[in-house]
Amino acid sequence: MVASFRPQQDFSDFLGTHFIYTYANGWRYEWYARNEGQCDYRIHHGLVGGRWATRQAIGLVRLSEDLQFQANWHEPTGTCVSLFFDLTRRRLQGTAFFPQWIAGDGQHPERAICYQNDFIEDMRRFRDEGPAYPYVTFSEFATITYMKNVGTDNNEVISMAPGQLPDGYTDRVS
Repeated sequence: MVASFRPQQDFSDFLGTHFIYTYANGWRYEWYARNEGQCDYRIHHGLVGGRWATRQAIGLVRLSEDLQFQANWHEPTGTCVSLFFDLTRRRLQGTAFFPQWIAGDGQHPERAICYQNDFIEDMRRFRDEGPAYPYVTFSEFATITYMKNVGTDNNEVISMAPGQLPDGYTDRVS
């Protein structure tokens, strides 16, 4: 018999938290734990800098009694994302599996730079036109520089494109 381990799935220390973090490669992201089944995010720097989405469906798990959580999702672009949050150490590990049409040689990442919610059908069409395989995997560690609980389902947290934010917005620390 194999023993199973599953920590209590209490998300009260995580839900409603707004994060800004920077990966070791310099890419800067913003992420909000909207509720148990959804996140909002903005990408400030990186391959698809300027992209943003709200109410993205996620799978969420608590990995330990410590403040460690994992969020996973599959975007209409075909991109799969997995984020591991260590709130105590203010660290994050993120892995994204980008389809070829976004991250492959000679492809078109600019097609994904938009407010995803307004272009779902376009994202699906680009995904279906491909190419998708082989996926391009990016896996990086990040430092969480901003972390504040702003309550769940707060529509004001991520409500505009990255380019519409005031200068210094992502430089905040908390």
